[in-house]
Amino acid sequence: MPRLLAIALSIVLTVPAPALAQTAGKDVKQKAGETADALRDYTVERKDQAVAQARKLSGELESKIKRLETKVSRATGEAKAAGQKQLDELKQKREQTQKKLAELKDASAGSWDAAKQGFVDAYRDLRQAYDKAAGELRK
Repeated sequence: MPRLLAIALSIVLTVPAPALAQTAGKDVKQKAGETADALRDYTVERKDQAVAQARKLSGELESKIKRLETKVSRATGEAKAAGQKQLDELKQKREQTQKKLAELKDASAGSWDAAKQGFVDAYRDLRQAYDKAAGELRK
């Protein structure tokens, strides 16, 4: 048993820390995508829960976008110009997501499935734009 523990420990210690961080980042992105996709499973009877979940997702991403805006405001030169371009794209996608959230909230039984899909698609676009912008600012 001690030999097995030693082997496992040596494997863990030989994996570079950035690789572990990268995996954790991918896990977070995957979980966020799965959470948005989970909205698809909500029936119109669970509309209030779906809207609450959609608001939560939007709010969490909004906080991250605000931190990104702060980073861009502190940047200079080309980094600031590139960051501002990314933020402009994010703002458009954020507005679209908020519009789809409102449609989700106001959806009737007949428009429920389309409203859910509309929000999930808009949120996914916003999330991808955020990930792209955050990645660009890290460079």
